[in-house]
Order: sequence, then C-alpha cells, then structure tokens
Amino acid sequence: MKRFDRYIQLVTLRAFLLVATGLVALFSLLEFVDQMAFVGQGHYRVGDAFIYTLLQVPARFMQVTPISILLACLLGLGGLAKHSELMALQSIGLSESRIVGAALRLVVPIVAVLFLVAQFVVPPAQQLAQARRSAALSSVETAADGDAFWAHGGNQEFLSVRNFRNDTMPEDIDIYAFGTDGGLRQAIHARNADIGVDGTWLLHDVTRKDIASELFHTDRLDTLPWHSFLTLQQIHFLTLPPESVPPVALYRYIRQLKRSHQPATRYEQELWTRISIPFAMIGLIACAAPFVFGPPRSQNIGYRMAVGVAIAIVFSLGQEITSRLGVLFDLNPALTALTPAALLMISAAYLFIHTRG
Repeated sequence: MKRFDRYIQLVTLRAFLLVATGLVALFSLLEFVDQMAFVGQGHYRVGDAFIYTLLQVPARFMQVTPISILLACLLGLGGLAKHSELMALQSIGLSESRIVGAALRLVVPIVAVLFLVAQFVVPPAQQLAQARRSAALSSVETAADGDAFWAHGGNQEFLSVRNFRNDTMPEDIDIYAFGTDGGLRQAIHARNADIGVDGTWLLHDVTRKDIASELFHTDRLDTLPWHSFLTLQQIHFLTLPPESVPPVALYRYIRQLKRSHQPATRYEQELWTRISIPFAMIGLIACAAPFVFGPPRSQNIGYRMAVGVAIAIVFSLGQEITSRLGVLFDLNPALTALTPAALLMISAAYLFIHTRG
C-alpha cells in the first residue's frame, strides 16, 4: 500500500511543481512589465528590471504555494480519476480518505522547504533586490515609500525617517519629544544622519525647536548627536517589509518589541500569516477532494481548473479582508490569520459530506 501512496504523492508533487513554476513565471512577467515603467529613470535599465524580478522569485514561490497545491491536487488526482486509476486504487482497498491523506502528507516536506526558503533565501534576495533598485534610481528617488517608517520610544519620543540611502544612512529625519502632560516639548529635523557602532546618530543640517510655556526657541546646527532608542537590529528590520524578515528573527523581534512595550501588530500579523500556511494548504487539499471524487462532470479538466481558480480567489480575498479588519479593529493576529484556513476546512468537510450524500 505504501507503494501506491508514494505513487499518489509523486503524481501530486509533479503537478505541484508544474503549477508553481507556471504561476511564478506569470507573476514574474507581470512584475517585470511593471518595472519597465521605471526604465530610463536614473541608471535603471532593462537588465536591472530583469535582475530585480529574478530576485523576487523565492518570495513569489512562497506566495503561490498554497494555491499551487490546490491546483496540483485538482490536476494530479483529477488526472488519475480521468484515466480510472483512482477507481482501480479504490478497488484494491485504498479508501478516499487514504488517497487524500497521501496528498496531505506532502504538506510536511513542502512546509519544511518553505521555512528554509523564508529563513535563508528570501531575506538576502529581497535586500539585494531593494538595494540594487534604490541605487539605480537614487538620482531620481529621494524618498522611497518602502523605506519610510515611524517608531515610538518608551521615553515619549517619536522618530520619522523618510528614506534610507544605501540601507545605512537615514535621510529626512524628524524627532518629536513629548512631556509627561502629553504636550510637545521638542521637535528636531535633520537632513540625514550617520549611525555609530554604539547606536548614536550624528544628525546633520539640524533644525531644533524647543517649546516651553508656549514659546518656541529655534536653533540651527551643523551637527547634533542623538542617542537613538532603536538598536541597529531594529533599524535593520524597520527598513525591510515584514515579509522579508526571516521567521526566527521575526519571532525574536516581536518579543523584543513587547518587552519594550512597543506596538508589534504589523509583525505579529505577518508571523501568524506564515504559521497559517500549513493549515491553509490542508484546507485547500481537502477542498479539492470533493471535485476529484465527485460526479463525472467534475472530472473535466476545464471544470476542475475553474473551480480551483474560484476557490483560490475567494480564499485570497478572505485572507486580505480578515487581515485588513484585524489591523483596523486591532483584533488578535492569530484569529485573523487562522480564520480563513478554518473556514476553508469547514467548507471542505461540508462539500465532501454533501457530495457523498
């Protein structure tokens, strides 16, 4: 029986690799077309757009994996059903649950590969892609939206950085300090800063405004040292999108933020989104089962693909909606990330029971 399990897994895995390759190629092509709009700006050329798109491939693979496993089951197992191989397997004693279980066991190695890719491949690839792109566009882009961030220190200080040049030099800096009564007591603006090894920022071209008794006192300084409340590691993470942070480092960073009583919702949402991937894959495989073992009309490849695409669209929209609602209403990140996968499993169970009845 194990030999038949391996055969089912091999068919499904082949279909998965085929579908994943196709989806990654499709989305990469769309990304390349989008990057062509920047060609000619600064030193950005077609080759730069191609390399940027290529470096995004590992992240694209992670994004399309859940949908790929759904379509792989519909194609792989559906192909077996079309050629009556599933019927033959059932005639020798393999139940429908055994066949689906064989496909489900692929989730473990795929998730292991995804973890390794997220931990060791995606972060350096994303960082290199952003660094190359920023360097090529540096003559025309002074503030990249992806680099801008706000940070809050426990000493009632707020930091705003509009851009990081070469990922090391903050530019267009604003620092606001508030008193215990909630009133603004100091505002500092600097053109850029050099970050020392001890975390001290040497601000350049500084305008400092001190506020006392509703009176403003303005100083203009060439340089001003500022002891940042951010560590070098925190600065590194803040310049990256959450999806580019390795999972282990992301978990540690969330704990660090909570210890310092800083908001971590954005990063918790990303962590729980990654944790939900295996559950989403299980739910999507389960959703494919009723259409593989369903009535004869569902064995048409066009019908199966249409069903797969529809499920993928609904699931993706559900993830996006729950994620946005979670941020808007400050809901538990685990709840918002796992809800779509849970609903998917419930729907799959209902469809399977309904088709069996």
